[in-house]
Amino acid sequence: MQPAEKRRVNDRMTRQEKAVQYFNNGFHCSQAVLASYADECGLSEEQALKIGACFGGGMRKGEVCGACSGALMVLGSLYGQYDLADEESRQTANEVNDRMIRGFEEACGSYLCREILGCDISTPEGKQYAREKNLFKELCPQLVANAVTVLEKIIGERQ
Repeated sequence: MQPAEKRRVNDRMTRQEKAVQYFNNGFHCSQAVLASYADECGLSEEQALKIGACFGGGMRKGEVCGACSGALMVLGSLYGQYDLADEESRQTANEVNDRMIRGFEEACGSYLCREILGCDISTPEGKQYAREKNLFKELCPQLVANAVTVLEKIIGERQ
């Protein structure tokens, strides 16, 4: 079996490469991560892109990084509770949530968009700063890649 971060979506791309490609093509970080796992989550590409659409840039408020939110959506679809009587799945969801947040924070220094970027992109000044510093083109693709790396580790350890 290949290392978790090297699992391929198809013959040509890893999930990480696919997520970064979605982001570089103009989708939000949250959409990029979730859409790269659409098949594994039982979603169409369109559904994944729509579900992830409102979480980019920390819900446009600099809150939890959209790449991390997209990864949490993947984990929820794979391990989330859907039956109130199933306490085990609730515990599993809580565990993978905590591991994702912790792993992303370790990899990126924080899980909050405004802390990672060093500016508040919910303001015009913050957006301008991020553009001037090229953060959306240079830093954000790495955050997407980091989210997938952490996500792949969690999924790989649960298999």
